[in-house]
Amino acid sequence: MAQAAIEIVSVCKSFLAGQRVLKGVSLEIARGEMVALIGASGSGKSTLIRAIAGLIPIDRAAHVAGGKPGEIRIFGVAMQETGRVASSAKALRARIGIVFQQFNLVPRLSVLTNVCLGSLGRLSGWNSALPRFNRTEKQRAMHALERVGIAKHALKRGSEISGGQQQRAAIARTLVQGAEILIADEPIASLDPSSARRVMDILADLNQEDGITILVSLHQVEYALSYCPRTVALRDGEVVYDGPSSALTPTFLAELYGAESEELFLPGLQGSTDPVPATAAAQLASSQLNSPAVLASATA
Repeated sequence: MAQAAIEIVSVCKSFLAGQRVLKGVSLEIARGEMVALIGASGSGKSTLIRAIAGLIPIDRAAHVAGGKPGEIRIFGVAMQETGRVASSAKALRARIGIVFQQFNLVPRLSVLTNVCLGSLGRLSGWNSALPRFNRTEKQRAMHALERVGIAKHALKRGSEISGGQQQRAAIARTLVQGAEILIADEPIASLDPSSARRVMDILADLNQEDGITILVSLHQVEYALSYCPRTVALRDGEVVYDGPSSALTPTFLAELYGAESEELFLPGLQGSTDPVPATAAAQLASSQLNSPAVLASATA
């Protein structure tokens, strides 16, 4: 049997004043799956995502009588165990791309340079402190921007492009990183429906064409139904559903969440009027990809 991409076993997480945000969460995500993580505000989605990525430590104790301490494994290797981020976490993080709601681009740097930053994990310590990217790295970043449909904005500052374009640039950065798992924490929460669908189209394409394992936290069930065959639902820090997205009817969600289920549905999901071309390579000539102005720009 193939090794799972993500294994989560009895994970608990508490903050100050005894506030338990995660309460014995267990789930497994296979390589190549695209899984939605849903839940009302405060259900623990963001905390779980940060724990999977090793950005926050999980609790040492299981908080369950006779329960084992929680652990998180990535490709069979420990990311967290016994309440500590494992020594193998640094190497594992290089295989995980994380996209947040806030985009996290450096506003003053060009879009191309922001995407090139995804290669920092492969650079030496000196180059990481003062990154100057070579031609190969810039070409890799340009092709990533082409893949997400915004290569023409490569020379603009990060602050000069729209929110949806910034999110696509953040996804392109994970491609330059070479991520095998992409974890997205509510990546479309602040986007208009058209931009949101474009971002979800890109994630689905990366999953289907590249085999990248994707876990995407969503606040709107409609997107889970449209893009993710499987959905994991959290409520008050516990998994209350893990199964086919097709089962998430309004009636079923009302049974799971009660009045909170109203948070999880949009009045209607509008279609995109400007989809990312499936053949984006045809949109940008190779001469533009390799132009001196573009390739010379990606310095920090």
